[in-house]
Amino acid sequence: QVQLVESGGGLVQYGGSLRLSCAASGSSFSIYTMNWYRRAPGKQRELVATITQNGYKNYADSVKGRFTISRDNAKNTVYLEMNTLKPEDTAVYYCNAFITGVNYWGQGTQVTVSS
Repeated sequence: QVQLVESGGGLVQYGGSLRLSCAASGSSFSIYTMNWYRRAPGKQRELVATITQNGYKNYADSVKGRFTISRDNAKNTVYLEMNTLKPEDTAVYYCNAFITGVNYWGQGTQVTVSS
């Protein structure tokens, strides 16, 4: 069983920045591929960013150049640094790990970008 707890969401103005954190339980965090998803009102869930155990990163086209995913294995934490935020980034952001066939999700953290 893996538990994921997100933090760092909030209200920010257009062009602002936020950093989301996701703390994971378990002793094998360093081998997990970690993902950030988001769900905007009335839209489907979207994969925003991925980081593998080897540090390979991948991003949705909509956030490339603005968002950065990183991890600190010593702290069992994955981060999402979000810069130049736009109103269309408004969503609930979820941390995710897919481990041995099971999807684990955090509770989500709301990000609201005002224009």
